[in-house]
Amino acid sequence: MASKGEGLPSAGRALSTHLKDDEPGQERRAGVTAVIITLNEEHHLGPCLDSLRWVDEIVVVDAGSTDRTVDLARAAGARVFVRDWSSYGLQKNFGFEQALGEWLLVIDADERVSDALADEIRGRLAAGALAVHAAHDVPRQNYFFGRWLRWGGAFPDRQIRLIRRGRARYNSILLHEQLLVDGTVGHLSGHLVHEAARTVTDRLTKLNRYADYAAIETSKRRRRVHWWDLLLRPAVIFGKLYILKQGFRDGLAGLIYCGLASLYEFTKYAKVWERTREGDGSVD
Repeated sequence: MASKGEGLPSAGRALSTHLKDDEPGQERRAGVTAVIITLNEEHHLGPCLDSLRWVDEIVVVDAGSTDRTVDLARAAGARVFVRDWSSYGLQKNFGFEQALGEWLLVIDADERVSDALADEIRGRLAAGALAVHAAHDVPRQNYFFGRWLRWGGAFPDRQIRLIRRGRARYNSILLHEQLLVDGTVGHLSGHLVHEAARTVTDRLTKLNRYADYAAIETSKRRRRVHWWDLLLRPAVIFGKLYILKQGFRDGLAGLIYCGLASLYEFTKYAKVWERTREGDGSVD
């Protein structure tokens, strides 16, 4: 599908006010572009966009939403590009290519930028302190089942999210895409807020989808699944998160979180077994 940029300028964030295309004799201003990839995110996108009122530009790369996602993005003044789904990383790379800002803030539709993080980025940008590094990571507060989980590896969950233009790109793997950074990575203290799963059903739906992607990638490099993959790997994951990383300190919510992480590991290898047993064409 051909990509098409759309969007309505809004007060205080109009493209003509902050960021301009390169012109002879002019330098690009060191603004911040937020890059979001979406697919049917109308229930999450509003709070995300509200938390980005301070940025100079918002670029949304949509994979063909059938809900109000695109309308909400346009109404917020975002530049919207509709593009067939490729992978998480390649969708984000496409967004990077459309952005006009010197700094790219990668954010998911179910995340929000805290006031502390927004103030920190603006302060460092004004002081010229961001340019010391090619990219910066930020901590995330992950909310599961209505509460912020602090243990079991759920926090600080640092993610590289602020990138200098032209200094980083994602690879093309289907899940847990890796950001390849040309330079050093700094650390920001302000946090993102991540609405990871409101209900157990939400979490199970995501885990099943992620397990599909993970199974495709795993089956590219291995042809057999053994009994210990299905029995021991999930047990190791549970022990690591619940005991070593003290997931038990988050009470029942922590137990459910760690248990579902173990279930994900089991499901992933069960799906690898299914793919290799059926002789799927993606297996060498």
